[in-house]
Parts: sequence; structure tokens; C-alpha cells
Amino acid sequence: MTKSARGEKKMFDFDATLPLMAVQFLILAAVLNVVFYKPLTKALDERDNYIRNNQLDASERLSKAERLAKQYEEELAAARRQAQKVIADAQADAQKIGAGQIAQAQQEAQAEREKAAREIEEQKQQALQQLEQQVDALSRQILDKLLQVS
Repeated sequence: MTKSARGEKKMFDFDATLPLMAVQFLILAAVLNVVFYKPLTKALDERDNYIRNNQLDASERLSKAERLAKQYEEELAAARRQAQKVIADAQADAQKIGAGQIAQAQQEAQAEREKAAREIEEQKQQALQQLEQQVDALSRQILDKLLQVS
């Protein structure tokens, strides 16, 4: 508290120091603005732009990676389906070939049985003819002996 010329105590005295302090404050504010706040604001804006650009770049790369992953998964699924189809076709072909070979083997076996049956029948006929010839020969011999004895 200060005393005035009349001897009264006042809270603030408004003399020449107040405008000088105001001018000093404005000069300090201007200097701080030029020296500190503008570079700081510029640095913060640059950092903000850098972060924003990095986030955009990262999100673009992420979306591209997701698209590529989805594309690769679709291609892999298509390749798996194609492989399954090839396997199924190969199995079907193998079954057809196996069935054809089995049928051919059965036909060959049937032909062999028929051939063996014909050969057995021929041998049987030959054996019967030989037996008939032997029976005829024995019958003649018996007849000849009987005729000679009588």
C-alpha cells in the first residue's frame, strides 16, 4: 500500500511505471510470440501433419495388405478346390482303369476256362476213341481165340 499526496493509503498507484510495465509486457509477448510460440506452433503443426500422413499411409498399407491377404486366400481356396477336383478325377480314372482291367482279366480267365474245357473234352473224346479201339482189338482177339478153340 502506498500513500497518496493527501496522505491516504491506496491500493494501487497509477504513475509512469504502469504504462512502462504494459509496454514491456507487450514487447515481451511479441518477442515470445516471434521467438517461441510461432516456432513451437510450427513444430507442432509439422508434427501433427507428419503423424497424420503416417497414419494415412499406414491405413492405406493396411487396407492394401488386407486386400492382398483376401486375394491370396481366395486364390488358395480356388487352388485347393482345383486340387480336390484333380484328385477326384484321378481317383475316378483309376477306378475306371481298374474296373476295365478287372473285366479284361475276367474275360481272359473265362476264355482260359473255356479253352481248358475244350481241351479236356477233346482229350476225353480221344481217350474214348482209344478205348473203343482197344475194346475192338480185345474183342477181336477174344473172338479169334474163341473161334480157334472151337
